[in-house]
Amino acid sequence: MPCPALPEGFDATDPDLLQDRVPYPEFAMLRQTAPVWWCPQRRGVTGFDDEGYWAVTRHADVKYVSTHPELFSSGLNTAVIRFNEHIRREQIDAQRLIMLNMDAPEHTRVRQIVQRGFTPRAVRGLEAALRDRARAIVAGALAASADGDFDFVTRVACELPLQAIAELIGVPQEDRLRIFDWSNKMIAYDDPEYAVTQEAGLQAAMELLGYAMNMSAERKRCPARDIVTQLVAAEDQGNLSSDEFGFFVLLLAVAGNETTRNAISHGMHAFLTHPGQWELYKRTRPATAAEEIVRWATPVVSFQRTATRDTELGGQKISAGDRVGMFYSSANHDPEVFEDPERFDITRDPNPHLGFGGGGPHFCLGRSLAVMEIDLIFNALADTLPGLRLAGDGPRRLRASWLNGIKELRVSHD
Repeated sequence: MPCPALPEGFDATDPDLLQDRVPYPEFAMLRQTAPVWWCPQRRGVTGFDDEGYWAVTRHADVKYVSTHPELFSSGLNTAVIRFNEHIRREQIDAQRLIMLNMDAPEHTRVRQIVQRGFTPRAVRGLEAALRDRARAIVAGALAASADGDFDFVTRVACELPLQAIAELIGVPQEDRLRIFDWSNKMIAYDDPEYAVTQEAGLQAAMELLGYAMNMSAERKRCPARDIVTQLVAAEDQGNLSSDEFGFFVLLLAVAGNETTRNAISHGMHAFLTHPGQWELYKRTRPATAAEEIVRWATPVVSFQRTATRDTELGGQKISAGDRVGMFYSSANHDPEVFEDPERFDITRDPNPHLGFGGGGPHFCLGRSLAVMEIDLIFNALADTLPGLRLAGDGPRRLRASWLNGIKELRVSHD
């Protein structure tokens, strides 16, 4: 179905576009005129044997794709909709070892093991330590700001997700910046500021894998009372192999670090550009705030699936082997689901956003942990830095094809 109002060559995975903005006006056009629209992907397609993908923009359709894994595979072409143009097909296929890119039954087996670390009890057990860490992070930012403004991303937003991962899996806190560096290199291949080559990103992934596999081997030799031991100490009892644990940590470095960091960064920017909401938050601390921050930020713009057989979606015939892009950023602004979706409203309830995925087998395991982190850091900010304000020209966005990333946000305080 044509959508003639779109700019020539429009592709919502274009990193040049996403470095500038999330294309909400174009998403609105697509939802109204061509909610399942064929996009001839003209750039960054090395490794795929097709000429484009179906862009899915309505909330209901994104949720349908997410909840029908028998029709839409995560493993055939992986979940990442657009890779660096220099990637080779075998490098894409190797990423099927990551849980994000698995299908049942292997995905079911690995997820059942991994979710031991994300039970309500396990997450609640982290809360006291993470509350103290959130307060210390904000106190450190306050001290650092004595000489002027500071970068909210590196001083505040990146710290709690890193420390939460370290707390969760027993990484020494002094090693958390190594995870920060490795994860940045793995996802920043489209941003020339970081000058990260495909080879450097691959090397970072291998170093992180090696680090995690060494942790796994150590716990097998010397079990401890921690989540790593629960996941790896007895493979014959349904635990992870060292390789599988390594790929789980690699996934955490992105899914548990980059996404929560960007939600916090976007949330702070939203508060400071909607001062009435910041005042409301400081007064009332509504429990609904974190979910609205995630809806507003939608750190993952899109993931993809691949049709396993001929089917139909949104009035369009999808052929077996076609790639299907789920645009969460569009779904989370669908007026059929959200009243006044362009309004940042921390009291929004209900809030059935798809910021943690659209349900189904790949729904984010770390949702409760991410919501806790967001709540804790903004409570600490409201207590210690209530007079925060923007400094400079606003956020500098990451050049990426599927992440809604902020790499710098200068702030100061009264």
